[in-house]
Amino acid sequence: MNLQFKWTLWTANVFLLMNILTGAFGQYPPGAAYGTEGDVSTNLSEIESRENGPELEFKYHDHEEMTRYLRAISARYPALTALYSIGKSVQGRDLWVMVVSASPYEHMIGKPDVKYVANIHGNEAVGRELLLHLIQYLATAYETDTYIKWLLDNTRIHLMPSMNPDGFLISREGQCDTIHGRHNARRYDLNRNFPDFFKTNTKQPQPETEAVKEWISKIQFVVSGSLHGGALVASYPFDNTPSARICRSSVLCSVFQNYAHTPSIAPDDDVFRHLALVYSNNHAKMSRGVSCTSGSSRFEKGITNGAAWYPLTGGMQDYNYLWHGCMEITLEISCCKYPPAHELNKYWQDNKQSLIKFLAEAHRGAHGFVMDENGNPIDRASIRVKGRDVTYHTTKYGEFWRILLPGTYKLEVAAEGYLPQEVEFFVIESHPTLLNVTLHSAKRIDGGPYYRPPSLPPRPPPATSGLFSTLTNSINSFVSNIFG
Repeated sequence: MNLQFKWTLWTANVFLLMNILTGAFGQYPPGAAYGTEGDVSTNLSEIESRENGPELEFKYHDHEEMTRYLRAISARYPALTALYSIGKSVQGRDLWVMVVSASPYEHMIGKPDVKYVANIHGNEAVGRELLLHLIQYLATAYETDTYIKWLLDNTRIHLMPSMNPDGFLISREGQCDTIHGRHNARRYDLNRNFPDFFKTNTKQPQPETEAVKEWISKIQFVVSGSLHGGALVASYPFDNTPSARICRSSVLCSVFQNYAHTPSIAPDDDVFRHLALVYSNNHAKMSRGVSCTSGSSRFEKGITNGAAWYPLTGGMQDYNYLWHGCMEITLEISCCKYPPAHELNKYWQDNKQSLIKFLAEAHRGAHGFVMDENGNPIDRASIRVKGRDVTYHTTKYGEFWRILLPGTYKLEVAAEGYLPQEVEFFVIESHPTLLNVTLHSAKRIDGGPYYRPPSLPPRPPPATSGLFSTLTNSINSFVSNIFG
């Protein structure tokens, strides 16, 4: 075993244990300033001065202005920020991501990576600006706010202000409910462009979605939020439904299934509901379930199951969860998709606490390492909580994270060449459970084959194509464009 890694792993475990014993991983660490809605600062001068950081006005920033700002704040806070691009849009604009963390340039072993993605629909512009202000706030508050310091010391936060800069370019301020600018430069809806577990997605993959897919395949994100506009609600998986498979041979079934308003329940439904409530309850208005217009939907406690609202194929949140074990929810944060700039300060105040507290949920549940009998990390070991039909995998360092609510669970761990193991553990509210698992080699003395874990279930067969399929997709696109 590599001695340097062994030392790093030992240090990480000791540090994690010390943090747990001292309460550093608690949801409300000592001195936290975000316990209630009233704790959010409304001092405009404090917000705009931001400890002499690069000036950031409450206005909409075009791609060039956004790029200059991101570079400026990265230069101003090199110990806390790192700017990188995951690829380019159809028209060649960088898809920028800013890391804000006490370790911006490298993964902290044993500590989670989290993310926000905004502006996947180009005309839904509020989230784009809120992430710029979140970057500013995190960087400038690190030295003075104990909660922010704890969060950045123990988490790597990746923030993508715009996944669709080409669509944003042609969108117009003040347009609340049009679809102009929603799609990318090739007129594809990027939130219908990901692989789908329930129904084969036949839409041509776009550069923006391909870049995001590669990005999240390289970094094990634990929790994520996708920022949208057009409603005020936190929506959670599943977005699509199992009936999408059943309906693939029936055109009318396929059409009407999309508007059945039936919840599609994920294995971790309790956790997803909790995550959605964390955002909604910390928001200034969302938990009231306010309707945006007299005829629009009301959402109890400000949350909804995605498919219960309206089903869709190719969404980003289902892909994150089922393909990569990242618990992503969709955050609809403004009734107007592209409101006037003078309202941005209000949106920042409404969402500031929610944006911060949601990311801290990565420190809930259980986490640890899977190693062999010699202390070497096991990459891609399968992690499954008994009774929850979804599989997570360890990183190359053997790390895993599993967000869970308080209770008793059984963890099933398996890897090719090792004997599987089942571990019982419990989760409490105040801090995560540190759970290290050792797997033993299954190599047979007689030279027989290694143990192989059960294969994953097959993917559903492709959807039918043709005229009726095209008609169905057109109707689906029309309805989803209205709702966001």
